[in-house]
Amino acid sequence: MSTPTITPGRTALLVMDFQNGIVPVAPDSDALVERVRGSIADVRAAGGAIGYVRVAFTEDDWAAVPENNASFSAVAGAKMLHHEDGSTRIDERLAPEDGDLVVRKIRYGSGSTTDLHEQLGERGIDTLVLAGISTSGVVLSTVMDAADRDYRIFVLSDGVADPDAETHRVLVEKVFPSRSHVIDTTELRELLRAT
Repeated sequence: MSTPTITPGRTALLVMDFQNGIVPVAPDSDALVERVRGSIADVRAAGGAIGYVRVAFTEDDWAAVPENNASFSAVAGAKMLHHEDGSTRIDERLAPEDGDLVVRKIRYGSGSTTDLHEQLGERGIDTLVLAGISTSGVVLSTVMDAADRDYRIFVLSDGVADPDAETHRVLVEKVFPSRSHVIDTTELRELLRAT
């Protein structure tokens, strides 16, 4: 890939699954949240958009999960992540502001069960910067989907985390580079300042 550049007005930072019931499973979660909070401030200051993705279910959502869904049938069966439960609220340290995109999903990816891509299109966004928990869940699924939709994608290597360190390493070092630019939060700040 060529040397990356970012046009802030066509860029959205997606803050994915940084919610009360998920943040604690990330290694060194407080430092992770602080890095992502810094990136939110950097993207806002440059004129980019911020999008928040959270996983949360209504009773109808639980009822609609088929038994053959290996991941989400257990969530539905245990009645986990109810949309009104505190565990599904976005971490208050990263709270959305007026004008931010906020979507609620019921599967791994940020776009498969939401209108996120329509909202991004309405704003003329063609570049995504991804931060999320977990690397093997929402981040992987969103990278694959966004690549198929022809977005320019940046994955924040220090803005994503997974409970499994080896899985995280393989995805960030081996899988994501073929579909995205893998940068860290410091490099993001530098790219935004270069515009």
